[in-house]
Amino acid sequence: MWELLMWLLIGGLAGWIASIIMKTDAQMGAGANIVVGVIGALIGGWLARMLFDVNVDPSGFSLISLVIAVLGAVLLLWLLKLVKHS
Repeated sequence: MWELLMWLLIGGLAGWIASIIMKTDAQMGAGANIVVGVIGALIGGWLARMLFDVNVDPSGFSLISLVIAVLGAVLLLWLLKLVKHS
């Protein structure tokens, strides 16, 4: 239960920060921020593991996990903007 709560909390925060960076905050609600943040965390974690051999523990909070989640969410929002505008 704690892990799910951490995923939602970090995902929501990461999605919100990413939406501010990508200037999509006005278009997204809390639910969309959480979804983008959680998917971004999965993408960011996978990329960090593949490119830099960084393994982040998904069961707890750390600054590196938040940064990786935000970067993954920014990448996801950028890809969504790219697909939407083409």
